[in-house]
Amino acid sequence: MITYRGERFSGYNKPKRTLKANKSHAVLAKEGDKVRLIRFGQQGVSGAGANPKTKKDRARQKSFKARHAKNIERGKMSAAYWADKVKW
Repeated sequence: MITYRGERFSGYNKPKRTLKANKSHAVLAKEGDKVRLIRFGQQGVSGAGANPKTKKDRARQKSFKARHAKNIERGKMSAAYWADKVKW
C-alpha cells in the first residue's frame, strides 16, 4: 500500500475510483523515477467500454480516441492515456 499526498493506492500504475476533485478515477503513475498523481474521467459519465455494443457507443469511442490521440500517445503520465485504458 502506497500513501501519496494523503491518498492510498494499491501500487503504481493501478487506477482506482475516487470521489475527490470532480474526477471519477485517480492513478499514481510512475515512469522511470518520475511519480505523478493523475485524476481523470468525468464523474457520472460512463465510457463506451472495451467492446461497445450499440452504434452510438462505437461512435462515442471512435470520437474520443480521435480527439485525444496525441495525448494518449504521451503515455502513462497523461490523463488521456488512463481514460482511454480504463473508461474507453
